[in-house]
Amino acid sequence: MAHSKAKKGISRIDSGSTHGWFVRGYRNGKTYSKLFSDRKLGGKGKAQKLAKAHRDELNAELEAIPKKPRRRRIVVSDVRNKTGELGVCRIVKKGTNGTTHECYSVSWRPESHIQKCTTFSIKKYGEAKAFKIAVDHRRKMMREIHGKDFYRKLAAERRKQAKD
Repeated sequence: MAHSKAKKGISRIDSGSTHGWFVRGYRNGKTYSKLFSDRKLGGKGKAQKLAKAHRDELNAELEAIPKKPRRRRIVVSDVRNKTGELGVCRIVKKGTNGTTHECYSVSWRPESHIQKCTTFSIKKYGEAKAFKIAVDHRRKMMREIHGKDFYRKLAAERRKQAKD
C-alpha cells in the first residue's frame, strides 16, 4: 500500500504504552524526528494535526539547509560474491530458442545511476580464460573510472583497515 503525500514523513506508532504520530525528516545524512503522543496532546486526532503542522515546518527548515554533495561509495567486498572478484560472476544465459550459454558477466558503474555490463563466453574462451578476460576487463573499467592507481590505493586502504 503506497503512502499518500498527505502522510509523507509521518508514521503511526501503537506499541506497548507508546501511542502517537512520529514525524521524520532527513538532510545530509542526519535524521530529524519527533513523537506526538496521543495522551499528552489530547487524543489521536489532535496529535495527528500537530504532527502534520510540525512536519510541514520541518520540511521548510530542511529545504533551507543546503544539500552536501554525496561522494560515490566504492564497494570492495560482498559476501554473496562467489568468484573472488567483485563485479564478476558466473552466469547461465538462456537464449530465446531455449538454449543455454555459460559465461562470466562483468558489471561496473561509470557514473552514478548508470550500470554497464558485458559477458565473456566460457564455450568460446574456456573456463579459465573467460574468467581472466572478465577480471581484466572489470579492472580496466575501474581504472578508467577511478584513476590508474585505483587498485594500489585500494590495497593500501585494506592494509590500513587490517591494522586497525
